[in-house]
Amino acid sequence: MSPSTLLRVAARGASSTFVRANVVRQPLVARARVPAIVANSFSTSARRCVHEEETFEEFTSRFEKEFEQVQDVFELQRNLNNAFAYDLVPAPSVIVAALNAARRVNDFATAVRVFEAIKAKVETPAQYQQYLDELAPLREEFGIHTKEELFPEEK
Repeated sequence: MSPSTLLRVAARGASSTFVRANVVRQPLVARARVPAIVANSFSTSARRCVHEEETFEEFTSRFEKEFEQVQDVFELQRNLNNAFAYDLVPAPSVIVAALNAARRVNDFATAVRVFEAIKAKVETPAQYQQYLDELAPLREEFGIHTKEELFPEEK
């Protein structure tokens, strides 16, 4: 067909020469009902259960396991966002697991940001100092400096 013939056919609309397939439509009731939340979800991952009634020990062990399974930077940052989203400060053992995961995926910047998140999450500077003291050997081993050490404020 020449391009002008195609244009004429397209402009004319549906022709009686084309045979339309007879499509049998099923009524809406017979179709499987999918909840709107699942149908409109853009996520390809499995649904995660909500941990409403969880003790601090269960929270700690859950995030330690999740940080042990981290394989890339995205997973590390997602788990850190989830851990710091709660109304509590993660235990030092969770922070150790997160720093080990940052070391494993070779992400120095995220390791520094972990300490920024702790500083933002604790209530007093004394609590932040306790975390720094507790994690000092690991910080020295990995060569992680806090933001205050990297960029001292001029007075």
